[in-house]
Amino acid sequence: MLDFPLYYQLTRLYADYAAALDAGEWEKWPDFFVEDCVYKVMPRENYERGYPLATMAFESRGMLKDRIYGATETIFHDPYYQRHVVGAPRVLLAQDGRIESEASYAVFRTKPSQLTTVFNVGHYLDVIRQTPDGLKFESRLCIFDSELIPNSLIYPI
Repeated sequence: MLDFPLYYQLTRLYADYAAALDAGEWEKWPDFFVEDCVYKVMPRENYERGYPLATMAFESRGMLKDRIYGATETIFHDPYYQRHVVGAPRVLLAQDGRIESEASYAVFRTKPSQLTTVFNVGHYLDVIRQTPDGLKFESRLCIFDSELIPNSLIYPI
């Protein structure tokens, strides 16, 4: 469905996204998205039943910037590191400058002086748009498998 250079760009988008979050480069996160984007973190149960309720839901790059400001400037929490392990993206559809793809992910969390724990596991369901600045997420659904999540979902998945 995709030629190799375009598939390479797709895998770089996934890898660069995870690397920015793992490095705590939060200010880069909104730049992975087009202006009129959708970003949601939702339980698998809600997604499969067609329920719109999401744990996090943002509908523009501006809202993503607001979330980063809130997470870095106003929310007080125990510090922690995240580490994303993301599977190779599987292309579902590619046409008219858009790619629909999915990839499994696992996010691990490490707090200082504590053991690393599994924080969130699921899959991304993405719509990606080709732009003059490269591939950008038009929509990213982070569908997590567990019905329960820690009450400290602060940073992007």
